[in-house]
Amino acid sequence: MGSDSLTEAHDRERGDDTDLAIRTNELTKSFGDHVAVDHLNLAIPQVHVYGFLGPNGAGKTTAMRMLTTLLPPTEGTATVMGTPLTDREAVTRHVGYLPEDPPVYEELTGLEQLSYAAFLHDIPDEVGTGRIKDLLFRFDMTDYADRRISTYSKGMRQKIGLIQALLHEPAVVFLDEPTSGLDPRAARTVLDVIEELVDEETTVFLSTHILSVVDELADTIGVLHEGRLVAEGSPDDLKHRAETGEERTLEQAFLEVTADHQESEDTAEIQS
Repeated sequence: MGSDSLTEAHDRERGDDTDLAIRTNELTKSFGDHVAVDHLNLAIPQVHVYGFLGPNGAGKTTAMRMLTTLLPPTEGTATVMGTPLTDREAVTRHVGYLPEDPPVYEELTGLEQLSYAAFLHDIPDEVGTGRIKDLLFRFDMTDYADRRISTYSKGMRQKIGLIQALLHEPAVVFLDEPTSGLDPRAARTVLDVIEELVDEETTVFLSTHILSVVDELADTIGVLHEGRLVAEGSPDDLKHRAETGEERTLEQAFLEVTADHQESEDTAEIQS
């Protein structure tokens, strides 16, 4: 889908932000002369899995950090569950965030880390204890809950980070490489949990380099290239070559979309 089609699609979708899980309007983040996210426009429905793809350095993590209020935008606006990013306290109640490197205190045990996270979210002790117990069991972490996080493998830290992101039952969950460091069984558990979250009316914003995961789970895919949204559609839309009727794999579609835009930029530089 070309940039004109993207603009038209978002214009058609514009309406009451309370009907959307995520809305961005020209959302931009610059670091000096470098534009990491360039006028990003998204309109993501509630109870939806949005796959966010792009090469390394495309701006995916920067976009997610803005949408979770960890980075202020340079330009533009955004809402999460109808709440503007400027209302940081309200937005953080709506969102859970699992970064690629989960924020944990190594000197704490897994149970202490999760109890602290529950405290920060004002979850009553009896409720938090039950949720922690259930999630530890779901991720096969019960036997490791009393061990210090400093002894955990990367995969175990990832599990604790995901449990931490889900504890307060957020309406929108942002997952940045959620299967990183996990063995196949644990990765399958994460994918099953994502499906369960949608069944529980949660919106999932998923960034991963594992295209088969996005192909399996995503309702809509957005492709970011050098900070710009260059393609958007369902997995089937992106895999279908309209002019020939040919079906591609998602990997082929992704490589073609990013290559086409790189060639266009290189040509523009030569001509300028």
